Amino acid sequence: MTLSIGALAKASDVKIPTIRFYEEIGLLPQPRRAANDRRVYDEAAVRRLTFVRQARQLGFSVEAVRNLLDLSDHPERPCGEANILAARQLDDVETKIARLETLRHALRLMVDTACDGQASDCRVIEALAS
Repeated sequence: MTLSIGALAKASDVKIPTIRFYEEIGLLPQPRRAANDRRVYDEAAVRRLTFVRQARQLGFSVEAVRNLLDLSDHPERPCGEANILAARQLDDVETKIARLETLRHALRLMVDTACDGQASDCRVIEALAS
């Protein structure tokens, strides 16, 4: 089975400019070219691109995705590095969640102490100014 870049985009749910970007930075190998010089992809490209999309949706950095792909390309290697990368990503997510919870608390205080008067008495503006 061969796919055009448009068909690959549809099959993997990744936009065409993103596919080209991933090719430029080496996350996807350069595709074969048809006689008319158009890119031609196979089922392996769909699987690889889906892997990249899912890893990026989980927040893995491009470099972490590159490392995970390298492990995937060498299935005989131990998966300890993948575990470390996943643990680091989980730590990053938990840190972001903690910051968002702090942000939510601060905004909740602003909303709960809002006033109905003039802007000069506005608690939201006052809180942001201090």
